[in-house]
Amino acid sequence: MSAVFESITRRGAPGRADTDIVLVVDDVPDNVSLLHDALDASGYTVLVATSGEAALQRAAQASPDIMLLDAMMPGIDGFEVARRMKADAATSHVPIIFMTGLTDTEHLVAALEAGGVDYVTKPIRPKEVLARMSVHLQAARLARQARNALDAFGYASITVRPADGRLMWQTPLARELLLRYYGTSAPATPRPILEWLRRHLPEAERNIEPPKLTAELGAKRLSIRLHQRTGDQDEDGDWLIVMREVSDAAVIASMSLAFKLTAREAEVLYWVVKGKINRDIADIVGASPATVKKHLERVFAKLGVETRTAAAAMAMNRIRQLHPQFEG
Repeated sequence: MSAVFESITRRGAPGRADTDIVLVVDDVPDNVSLLHDALDASGYTVLVATSGEAALQRAAQASPDIMLLDAMMPGIDGFEVARRMKADAATSHVPIIFMTGLTDTEHLVAALEAGGVDYVTKPIRPKEVLARMSVHLQAARLARQARNALDAFGYASITVRPADGRLMWQTPLARELLLRYYGTSAPATPRPILEWLRRHLPEAERNIEPPKLTAELGAKRLSIRLHQRTGDQDEDGDWLIVMREVSDAAVIASMSLAFKLTAREAEVLYWVVKGKINRDIADIVGASPATVKKHLERVFAKLGVETRTAAAAMAMNRIRQLHPQFEG
C-alpha cells in the first residue's frame, strides 16, 4: 500500500498518447487505493498525497490536470489546500473536486467557496467520480486551449484581484512580458498595473472600457487593456487583463517595404500616423524640422498624396492590414 502513496502511475490507456494527471489527496489508505485502481484502469496518470502539506508540494511540482481532494484531513485540511491552490498563480487553474462525508449545506458551500468546482460524497463511488472528472477536465482543456491560442497570437492575459493586489493567474507569455517590462513575477502584480486597475474600477463596473495602459521598453511597448470580471461577480472578484506587445521597429519596417520608402522616410511617416508634428518628429528621430519636412515631401510623392492627413490615412490602412494589433 505504501508504494501507492509514493509513486506516479503512468500506464496510459491503449491509444492514449498523453494522459491527464490526477492528484488524489486523502489520508485514508482504503480511499486512496480504491481511487488509484479505478483511475489507473481508466488510463489516467495518478499522483497521490496523504496530507495537505504533501498535496501542495506535489501540485506545485507536477502541475496536475485535476485534483480529487478530501475535505477533512489532520493538519492542513482540504479547504485550506484549495484556498492556497487558488491563491497561487501556478496552480489556480487546477479544477478541484472535493470528496467529503459531510453533507450539511454549510460544508458543501464551504467547499465551493474555497475554490472547488464540484464535490462527491463518501463513500466514494468510482464511476461517479470518473463521470464528474470527465466534465471538468473537458472544461479545463477548452480553457487551456483558449489561453494557448491567445498566447500564440501574442495576446497575453492575467487575472488580478484588486482587493489584495494578487496576480491570481497568468499565461506563459504574460509571465515573460511582466518580468521583462516590470521585473515582477506572480503573485505580485506590477504596481503601475494595479494602480491603473484600481483607479478605473468604477467605470469598468459600469461596463465602460477604461483607457489602456502602456509600458515602453526601447522600440517596443506593452499595450494593456482591462477586459472583464471573471468568476463570481462580487466586489472582491478577479479581473481579466489582456496585454499585447507592439514593436515600432516592426511596423516601420513593414511601411518601408509596403510603400518603397527609405528607413528614415518610413520612420517619419510612422510618427505622422501617431499624430506628431514636424518639430516633435525631429526631436524623436534626431534631425532638424527642415529635414523632416524634406522627408515628408518625398513620402507624399511616393504615396501620391498631397497632405499629411491623406498620407496618415493611407499608412494607417496598410498598417492595420499588416499589423491588426496596431493602435494608432
